[in-house]
Amino acid sequence: MADAPDSPETPGADEWNTSVVPGRVLFRENGGSWWVVSIGPILVAAVLLTELFGGGQVHWPVLSIFLVIITGFSAIQVYAARQHVGVVLTDTTLKQGTRTIALADITRIYPENTNPEPEKWESAPAIGELRAVPRRRTGIGVRMTSGKLAQAWARDHQRLRVELSEAHLAMQMGLPPRDDT
Repeated sequence: MADAPDSPETPGADEWNTSVVPGRVLFRENGGSWWVVSIGPILVAAVLLTELFGGGQVHWPVLSIFLVIITGFSAIQVYAARQHVGVVLTDTTLKQGTRTIALADITRIYPENTNPEPEKWESAPAIGELRAVPRRRTGIGVRMTSGKLAQAWARDHQRLRVELSEAHLAMQMGLPPRDDT
């Protein structure tokens, strides 16, 4: 059954590219926000103020270690989220994480499932290097030119669905990418 058109297997590496084709950005989600990194310094500052005004000893070495560990760990997580959970849609490409596919490689974009029973595309692998749709994201079913199903995904999935559908339709009609100049 691996050769069946509805097979939810991961598209091959030849279908996905890791480069980004420049173009007008229609939709972008960064995947992570750098403000999270400020949580560590804020917590350490709160403890420092408590120790300064509490009349006790200030534990500079411990506070310094906590500051480095919490801030460093947060920075690594945000960097990873921005690399692997970011979404960029241009006039000609869809980048999900570190993988980029051409819109020409998509033959169909499935409508949102409003039925209680799951559609076949909802069990398809996610586009990108992640096997499943990331947490707090919603999948959008697509059929690739190879016949395999996959899921595009985003937090703002309704906006991505609209932008993806319009860009895909323009590409199918042979319209050139628009210039914003």
